[in-house]
Amino acid sequence: MFSNRLKKKLKAGRTAFGTFVVINSPDIIEIAGLSGFDFVIIDTEHGPLSVESTQHLIRAAELHDMTPIVRVSDAAPTTILRTLDVGAHGIQVPQINDRESAAAVINGAKYFPIGNRGIAMPRSARYGTIDPLTYFEKSNEETMVIVHCENRQGLANLEAIAAVPEVDVIFLGPFDMSQSLGIPGQVYHPLMDEVVEKVIQVTTDAGKVPGIFVTDGQQAQRRAAQGFKYIAIGMDTTLLAKIYKTEISKLSESV
Repeated sequence: MFSNRLKKKLKAGRTAFGTFVVINSPDIIEIAGLSGFDFVIIDTEHGPLSVESTQHLIRAAELHDMTPIVRVSDAAPTTILRTLDVGAHGIQVPQINDRESAAAVINGAKYFPIGNRGIAMPRSARYGTIDPLTYFEKSNEETMVIVHCENRQGLANLEAIAAVPEVDVIFLGPFDMSQSLGIPGQVYHPLMDEVVEKVIQVTTDAGKVPGIFVTDGQQAQRRAAQGFKYIAIGMDTTLLAKIYKTEISKLSESV
């Protein structure tokens, strides 16, 4: 049974940095871990990853002491169950727009007496080599639940969502939120500044951790100064593309 280093770091009030991964390559995960990220978000919402491939990426993250979080494609109980059973240390769930949806996620992610997660002895339970009751208790303690706030409806219901016990992080999706506000892509627009202020205030008042996506390290530093503690910096595809384009741009036309 895993010990969730990320959860402990955030509970201590420290800031953690991670990145999204959509490429089905354990090598990418290992490089992220060796680079110093605290966590990786294995993205099955926007990426082509299957449950089987996700399991291998989780293993790679664990190998380098990097917490593997999986952004699931939806909040269906079966999706949550299979993701946690293959060993994810936490789930990140998009489009959580009301208290009922947040409570349903908890119900699917936690065992009795907190929730009603289906019982088996999969990889997350070390294939049945540990005491089941110990496993259920430790899983409830260590598994993280991150829910997205990424549109007007979720923002309007943020206080109720943040009040749901066992939700660890409220993650502001700035690009989706900007689209919902009618200013797509303008993540530093004054309207977004108001959203940022509200998310940080409501989340911290509820004893939760505010999280956000940024595209580079400079933005990460800016968001950390504002009060965000769970910060995801870019994704493998866009970061790799940026590096390639930068190096190509250094070539003179005469080459």
